[in-house]
Amino acid sequence: MAKNPAAPASNDAPSDGTVLNGVPVTGKGRATPSRAEQEAARKRPLVPDTKEAKARARAELQAQRDKARVGMAAGDPRYLPARDQGAQRKFVRDYVDAGWHLGEAVMPAMVVVILATFIPVPEVQYYSFVALWIFILFVVGDMVLTSINAKRAVKAKFGADKIEKGLGWYAAMRTVQMRFLRLPKPQVKRGQRPV
Repeated sequence: MAKNPAAPASNDAPSDGTVLNGVPVTGKGRATPSRAEQEAARKRPLVPDTKEAKARARAELQAQRDKARVGMAAGDPRYLPARDQGAQRKFVRDYVDAGWHLGEAVMPAMVVVILATFIPVPEVQYYSFVALWIFILFVVGDMVLTSINAKRAVKAKFGADKIEKGLGWYAAMRTVQMRFLRLPKPQVKRGQRPV
């Protein structure tokens, strides 16, 4: 069986050949602890198991989440997900948020149609669905126009060779969200186009 090289003696432990109080000392000068003593010394909880520690950890996690949520809503780049990061994405967000879009009214229009289905007149139900589909066609047209115009504005500002992929879709999807539900929150007022 191979032996490991002997570990160097510590400064406070006497080495072989040392005389202590006139008596020669060999070895380390103390008893080797038993395995049970070594295991008992090692036993300690890896994570404190107290209620206070758990409550403190929960409070810290909640504080971090709140900070991240507020940071994301404010548009702080440190807290934005990858899909919202970058100067071009911020420009597109500001471009979309500066205008009025039909897509913002899709959810209220659907609520109106649902309420119209409770009216026991078949003509009202039928025409409300037809009106909703016509409105959705206009919303899709607005999404396409916003997408094209946002990409043109990005090309004019950042140059045609440095355009990120997916900016048109990013702009179109932001138009169908109601303004107060958008994340990150709008940073510009309506009519205040970014330059």
